[in-house]
Amino acid sequence: CSSCAFSKDLMEFLNPNSSDCTLVLFYTPWCRFSASLAPHFNSLPRAFPTLRFLALDASQHSSLSTRFGTVAVPNILLFQGAKPMARFNHTDRTLETLKDFIFNQTGIEAKSDVAVTEEDWEGPLPSVLTKGIDWLLLFSVLFLASFVMYATVRTESIRWLIPGQEHEHQE
Repeated sequence: CSSCAFSKDLMEFLNPNSSDCTLVLFYTPWCRFSASLAPHFNSLPRAFPTLRFLALDASQHSSLSTRFGTVAVPNILLFQGAKPMARFNHTDRTLETLKDFIFNQTGIEAKSDVAVTEEDWEGPLPSVLTKGIDWLLLFSVLFLASFVMYATVRTESIRWLIPGQEHEHQE
């Protein structure tokens, strides 16, 4: 399976014997937060030439997402070697907050003259949403709807079983 091969590749990319830091972004192409983060993430390698950066489409690599506790995207994890060291938790996902996060975790200073450019909006990580079906959302909605229907049906049948509930007249 391609994601198994990929998980292996990620684990090779994240060398357990090295102390190199790698910033890994889990995203999906149809998530607007991933798309708005993209240009900022694209500019990071210029700000931190000594770090490594990797963006993973979480919808393609669900086993990895699960393994690293990626429930929502975008999710940014900092690895040292193959160990996740820290998760980026700010809702404000800009070049500045990312630079602060990396500096606080690694002590590595960002190059000061780096800004988000036109090219960063183009790629490598896309800042334009792809039209796709969010299967997880669709599944969640369907599950919720069927649960509500089931609960409603069950409640009706329970009501019929309790004697005296239908006839509330005082004796």
